[in-house]
Amino acid sequence: MGHLRVIGCALLISAGTLCAGEKQEPPAITGNLHIDLFGLQSLANAPALRQDEAPLALPSKQRSPWLAAGMSALVPGSGQIYTESYWEAALFLAVDALAWIAAYQYDKKGDRQTDYFQDFANKHWSVVKYAEYAQTLTAPGKVYNWRKPGTEGMDQFDRPWSQVNWDELNRMERDIAGYYSHTLPLYNEQQYYELIGKYPQFNQGWDDAPPTFTYGDPLTPSFLWYSGERGKANSYYTTATSWVTVALVNHFLAAADAAWSAIRYNHAQASASLRLLPVGDHYAWMGMVQVKVGI
Repeated sequence: MGHLRVIGCALLISAGTLCAGEKQEPPAITGNLHIDLFGLQSLANAPALRQDEAPLALPSKQRSPWLAAGMSALVPGSGQIYTESYWEAALFLAVDALAWIAAYQYDKKGDRQTDYFQDFANKHWSVVKYAEYAQTLTAPGKVYNWRKPGTEGMDQFDRPWSQVNWDELNRMERDIAGYYSHTLPLYNEQQYYELIGKYPQFNQGWDDAPPTFTYGDPLTPSFLWYSGERGKANSYYTTATSWVTVALVNHFLAAADAAWSAIRYNHAQASASLRLLPVGDHYAWMGMVQVKVGI
């Protein structure tokens, strides 16, 4: 750490104050180094080179690393503004704004895509059509009352979820051992829309499904298209989550940088005081500013 001391005669307070331009008689040579070098011809009883400091009332310029870190943890860049690191403040604030805006935009794109593929499923996939085919796979003599009474004459794509007793449907699915690996979640649940476009077991619920289906047969075009559209929504949500992660990491890095910035700031500090120094043939109070620069 280097030290730079600048001593200025801002104010001289003594019986013989030395002011700028005041004419002084040259001192006589005495052979005493203190007297000959510093002009101490009087005040012999005063303590030689004693420096009694009287601190001036100057505002503190110290910055708290903990406060700086806490500020930037909440709002990246605010701790850097506190420590007067303005370029770093702008950088962290810009990254934070970009990350949250991007996360919001991709989350909304995921929502719109979800509405789109779910609307397609509601129009082109029928739990009634799926249950009718599943019943052909049950053991002879087993009875499953999966269809609600009074809905027998309804079209299988006319709000099909309202025509099904879900408990009976799931019981039937569980009994088709070795063929069906999943039971269909309730309509409008997230897993409902995921499973119908993920597992071949649900292929027969699509409106373009053939009369029969065996595992290994080609999946319907609707199944494949729907699966791709659902995948797009998942991709948008994944991207949104990635941007949230970027924002959180930025908060952490901004907090760490703000703490270090406060430490750097405190290593470049200024102090001021009044000191009693030898001037000519007497001592005088002189203002002193000491600046410390370094890390």
